[in-house]
Amino acid sequence: MEDCMVKHFISIRDLTPENALSLVRRAKAMKEARHFSTLLQGKVLVLIFEKASTRTRISFEVGVRRLGGQCILMTPAESQLGRSEPLEDTARVLSRYNDGMIVRTFGEEKLHQLMQYGSIPVINALTNEGHPCQVMSDVLTMYERHPDLSALNVAWIGDGNNMANSWIEASIRFSFALTLACPQGYDPDPALLDLAREKNARVTLCRDPRQAAAGAHYINTDVWASMGQESEQRAREKAFAGYCVDAELMRLAQPDAKFMHCLPAHRGEEVTEDVFESPASIVFDQAENRLHMQMAIMEWVFS
Repeated sequence: MEDCMVKHFISIRDLTPENALSLVRRAKAMKEARHFSTLLQGKVLVLIFEKASTRTRISFEVGVRRLGGQCILMTPAESQLGRSEPLEDTARVLSRYNDGMIVRTFGEEKLHQLMQYGSIPVINALTNEGHPCQVMSDVLTMYERHPDLSALNVAWIGDGNNMANSWIEASIRFSFALTLACPQGYDPDPALLDLAREKNARVTLCRDPRQAAAGAHYINTDVWASMGQESEQRAREKAFAGYCVDAELMRLAQPDAKFMHCLPAHRGEEVTEDVFESPASIVFDQAENRLHMQMAIMEWVFS
């Protein structure tokens, strides 16, 4: 997505299929070369984090440094974000100090405000609506094992949350088959499901985790209650009963199927300990690939 010649990374659907695949290939090459550069030398990126983070924060901070730049962390507790200053004023001020904004926030409308009133690139590090950096990293993790992404069947088991939304966008862009098993009342964004149908993407929504897992090359899940949903924990535990990824569910998938999770995981809820710690689990490869994918995204944004 470009606005007045400033390039942003907000969602996977904003990429062309060619751009999306090029980013994955570039991230793989950067990983293999243990890439360092001076691309961001003399540049400072501000990390605006309204939500707590381990992998997102550290992978972005390391990635910025490996590209030669510097970064500053900005949280609501330590800035005017948690007070009454309008976001449009914050955007204009930060644009005069920094060269880019990496934003982990709640509603995606905040990203669009920062883009509208700021004059520097904005990268989506997570919103309630999507988690594009994570899912692009997950696509990289699959691509390392299966370069023909269009031949894959991917299962999503559980909440139709921001991760599920970005997986739908990825299915549209990379042409792999995606089956989402979500309880009634916890579906992904209906507009994205409509878009998938319009694009003739192979996206299927069902209620039975066994249907989603059958023949899958990758089985993917996430926590049942994300940040900000803690008060819903008991209700969600009841709604998601039967949606735990266990050994029985994995046996329905391809013989060499892999288990994926964006972390942190609640073992014993959405996944059993034995699956999480099994040879089929590639969750730490996914976590590592956040660094390489985000470096490729930053290179694309700032080149």
